[in-house]
Amino acid sequence: MNEPIWTPDRERIEGSQIECFRRSVAVAYPGVTDTVALHAWSLDEPEEFWRRVWDLGVIGEPGDVVTAPPCAVGVDPRSVRFFPGSSFNLAEHLLAERADAGSDAIVAWREGDSPRRMSWSELRSQVAAVRAALAADGVTPGDRVAAWMPNVIETVVVMLAATALGAVFTSTSSDFGAAGVLDRFGQTEPVVLLAADGYRYGGRDFDVMDRLVEVAEGLPSLRRIIVVGVLDDRRDLAALPQAVTWIDYVAPFAGSPLQFTRLPGDHPAYVLYSSGTTGKPKCIVHRALGVALMHLKEQCLHLDIRAADRVFYFTTCGWMMWNWLVSALATGATIVLYDGNPLAPDPEILWNLAAEERVTLMGVSAKYLDAARKVDLRPRRTHDLAAMRTLCSTGSPLGVEGYRFVYERVHPDVHLASISGGTDLCGCFVGGDPTRPVYPGEIQGPMLGMAVEVLDEVGRPMRRGTGELTCAMAFPSVPLGFWGDDGTAFAAAYFDRFDRRWTHGDFAEFTPSGGMVIHGRSDATLNAGGVRIGTAELYSRVELHPEIAEAVAVGQSFDGDSRMVLFVRMAEGYELNDDVRQAVRADLRGSLSPRHVPAKIVAVTDIPRTRSGKISELAVADVVNGRSVRNVGALANADCLEQYRNRRELTD
Repeated sequence: MNEPIWTPDRERIEGSQIECFRRSVAVAYPGVTDTVALHAWSLDEPEEFWRRVWDLGVIGEPGDVVTAPPCAVGVDPRSVRFFPGSSFNLAEHLLAERADAGSDAIVAWREGDSPRRMSWSELRSQVAAVRAALAADGVTPGDRVAAWMPNVIETVVVMLAATALGAVFTSTSSDFGAAGVLDRFGQTEPVVLLAADGYRYGGRDFDVMDRLVEVAEGLPSLRRIIVVGVLDDRRDLAALPQAVTWIDYVAPFAGSPLQFTRLPGDHPAYVLYSSGTTGKPKCIVHRALGVALMHLKEQCLHLDIRAADRVFYFTTCGWMMWNWLVSALATGATIVLYDGNPLAPDPEILWNLAAEERVTLMGVSAKYLDAARKVDLRPRRTHDLAAMRTLCSTGSPLGVEGYRFVYERVHPDVHLASISGGTDLCGCFVGGDPTRPVYPGEIQGPMLGMAVEVLDEVGRPMRRGTGELTCAMAFPSVPLGFWGDDGTAFAAAYFDRFDRRWTHGDFAEFTPSGGMVIHGRSDATLNAGGVRIGTAELYSRVELHPEIAEAVAVGQSFDGDSRMVLFVRMAEGYELNDDVRQAVRADLRGSLSPRHVPAKIVAVTDIPRTRSGKISELAVADVVNGRSVRNVGALANADCLEQYRNRRELTD
């Protein structure tokens, strides 16, 4: 049996918020003797559990009913409403007045620059001014406010200002090309766009003003563009008649009162993007209160975040972990942002940040930890990380070597919380527990209130072996649906395979210790450093190259992580060579994003299709990852799969 790599001491257990929560529950429910029993209780008594989560610090009016209809196995998660009579505003929840109003609310590091700091009082004042400016531009509840931005303070301010009004906030990162931005925002039709003039990455400045003009022309819904001068705060905006600089937009409204529009808890707050395998990226609509409840539970109970902590997560504005990080404001913690390359030109920059800012929770991707291990970083020797209590890892499965790296080279007494969920729920199914041992290669277990099950191909629960990760009961952040969808695509994405159970698209298995191992995607959606990428948008660019007739892209489990492999069938008269590979990669990087660039591009002579003519990414993914091919009888040309098997190009 796997042996623990870390076990919390009694003082840490007794002082944790989840243990305090458990003790309060045990007064009325004496059988709740540990956090495993607490999880079981949270599923047996979901209404009582979520009422107690509200009491952790939600600001608003809950109403008289916790769930309607009752939350239980067999009740369609799409039908359940949490606190259906509530009145709530996400920004109000995140911006509660603090006794230490002069202390840092946000600290923002940017590659090559000195840190910027904003106090709680300054943040509230800035949000008030931008909210007033948005209202003056006619923004009303339900309107979309978009951000194509780096991870900087202005992005947080506009999100809070938009949601203070009841507008819906949606974002993507500055490294997306115009086509990728328009594929997303073109569907949600924002009335206001926040955009930077550029960004810095890996020691280089990237000016995106030409792209911004293209984006503006492709979004006729825009009434206003606010340009943040990341590279130059006084840009010439003559080519953008509806544009104004950030400074000029905010200044006239300085001193405005801070106001919040309370709305029903199910009012949409965010649209996040998670691409499917056909068509444009899916626009996932998230309810304000649902996200707040999920994040409060995860941050306070599972990760023990509290007031005066300093929370850092390496993320971009195109990943749900950005929304998650901003939610930490509700705990009274300071959030720490970083924008830039985490390894170059300074490979120790994130550890410098953690040490100098006295970070208590540091969050990174499994891929980052693996990269830090490979370049032989040893922060335990070189940096003072005494303030750090928790180190989070997400984005892809963290392998055993990643766990060993953390405890041997980073911090010997840190709670390493590997967490897994997704953009789809803007939260986590499984994650950390500061009162239980950490086992190498394992996530500690299901999160409270999450009825996590592993099912076999016919829907039978599995306590051993690998199957589909599912959730058998409703949770607050089940999305409202997809923007512009009548419910059909939403049902197909999560509910059609197993009736009345959320099917997430991950391969998973329970471990003897009660933990879980995530083995990667079980559907055809790619996962690049935590950002889900649909194959449709990838193919639409790749097949513009005349040398390429068609392509199929899959994720390959490799060296403890997942990487993208692009198989291409060349057009007649062409061969795959380094020039073609370079051209494809440059195009994907420029038109979509660096995350869309495949690690490997490999030539094949045929691509498997179903009998209805649809490309079967799942069959290729199964072969590449050494699994048995599912539903091979549905393929019209299954024999071509042999050329995908044991390819030499995929061994390094």
